[in-house]
Amino acid sequence: MCNIISLGHVKLWKDTNDIVFFQFNNDDSNQVLDQKTAKRIVKVISKLCDGQPMPFVFDLRGFRGTFSTEAASVISKSRVLSKLRISETYILNSIGAKLLIASYKRIYDPVTPHFVSSDLELAEKFCKDSKKMFYLNN
Repeated sequence: MCNIISLGHVKLWKDTNDIVFFQFNNDDSNQVLDQKTAKRIVKVISKLCDGQPMPFVFDLRGFRGTFSTEAASVISKSRVLSKLRISETYILNSIGAKLLIASYKRIYDPVTPHFVSSDLELAEKFCKDSKKMFYLNN
């Protein structure tokens, strides 16, 4: 990990395999990711990717909140992210987070390839495989 950028309860970084990681740490179940923070996250992702499409890993093992519909819309409908997002992997350890992601993917972004797991190694393998497929097809 290098160049970790923190935005409230979210840490973002790009690893040496050109995978963007998001680590959410929040034990307050009443916490809501808002539209303002979502817009800041989009800017940070754009900076980390520097124009190069990459897979994203969302580590939600420490997350006990939710996101606003406006925040979900900002992230799912961002033209910037649509050009940079190869795939999404979600690392989860709770049924609440699993339900949150299932709803998000069904409502806001059913198109982007995604993988849900509790295992970081499997998540990274999915990212590497999706990246290979993306660059073979583009």
